[in-house]
Amino acid sequence: MKFAITLELDEDGYTVVSCPASPGCHSQGKTREEAITNIMEAIQGYVVSMRKHGEPVPSITVVGDGPNN
Repeated sequence: MKFAITLELDEDGYTVVSCPASPGCHSQGKTREEAITNIMEAIQGYVVSMRKHGEPVPSITVVGDGPNN
């Protein structure tokens, strides 16, 4: 399962990462790699919670002409 994420550098130099398909699913890290690891854990927890409560897990449709399309 793949989810799109957004990465931003905050004023303190931390990388802030969000998953638009998962409302409220945000994390951060001192480095880009740490932030990505943290959001992966957050997304996994989000998916587990959605399934536990019988709610549909959001999916994304990839649109565009990037290298994987």
